[in-house]
Amino acid sequence: MEINKIYNENCLDTMARMDDNFIDLTVTSPPYDDLRTYNGYSFDFESIAKELYRVTKNGGVVVWVVGDATKKGSETGTSFKQALYFKELGFSLETMIYEKAQSCFGSNTYYLQSFEYMFVLTKGTKPKTINHIRDRENKRSGIESMGKSGLKKDGTKPDRHKKEIKKFGKRKNIWRYGVGGGKTGHPAVFPDKLANDHIISWSNRNDLVYDPFTGSGTTAKMAKINQRNFIGSEISKEYIKICEKRLS
Repeated sequence: MEINKIYNENCLDTMARMDDNFIDLTVTSPPYDDLRTYNGYSFDFESIAKELYRVTKNGGVVVWVVGDATKKGSETGTSFKQALYFKELGFSLETMIYEKAQSCFGSNTYYLQSFEYMFVLTKGTKPKTINHIRDRENKRSGIESMGKSGLKKDGTKPDRHKKEIKKFGKRKNIWRYGVGGGKTGHPAVFPDKLANDHIISWSNRNDLVYDPFTGSGTTAKMAKINQRNFIGSEISKEYIKICEKRLS
């Protein structure tokens, strides 16, 4: 099938034309419960999850960014149900958090809601590509002498060795970004940087990145910028126009 293209269709139709073990990385954010109408479109979660497992390469990753609606004073728990279903299919699960720089909503009962889940789902036990982002500044850096304190049983000091502590360490699993991606015309644009950071973490140059709910085209845009190939599925013609504008 043609790559570097957004298909104006249901993602199940797109994936039906894909071979098994076809996609290196999926980065997507599906419609959350009924928080937004997305032009009236809904989706068949279980069928899509099964197809994502089939088309993902062994060691490939699906990043599923999702939140829950609150109904009758309780969160729906849909995100948890989806994560557990992905596990049933054979994905390994790592839960990460997208912390929003601006709190978007809340209630008088609970604290302000300021995060969404980023489920990192691996087909197999370990991602085939891991490019950790290292931008967490360590408290100290340089060459240090490492070893156990005290004395050995014979009264001598334990052996010590030199270890280099780098200035920056591996990022933690809570990532903070500003909300939205500007005036695109789409109701729920996730940050360019969020897509960017997952793309560079779990794929390499020329890998194939997929988004089954392309929306405004953020995943495709950041894949293109980072010299990855992409495929998108978007059922709304209106949103396809937004994607084409952003990709150009």
